[in-house]
Amino acid sequence: MSDFVQVSTATENREAAEKLARSVVEARLAAGAQIVGPVVSVFWHLGEFGTGEEWQLLFKTRADRYPELEAHLLEHHPWKNPEIVAAPIVAGADAYLDWVRKTTEPEPSA
Repeated sequence: MSDFVQVSTATENREAAEKLARSVVEARLAAGAQIVGPVVSVFWHLGEFGTGEEWQLLFKTRADRYPELEAHLLEHHPWKNPEIVAAPIVAGADAYLDWVRKTTEPEPSA
């Protein structure tokens, strides 16, 4: 298993994406977030075919932080059943991955 993952989700507008990204990065659950959008999404939802604009969020984090990141996204996401998927980062620049590792260290308990 990879030590690092890229986690993606989406929101319906830029403001929601920025709010969610800020909460994740401030909590040190991801080293950083990228917001891409708008993107067009084509999907089935509640038995109906649809399309719509979304703002995609990409987070880079350590694999061992994924469960906490997923829980945070589920708690703070504006949708009831958001897409939350993780893909392994199989290679990357050493200095960058070291930054991800250090930035996502949990805060020491007081």
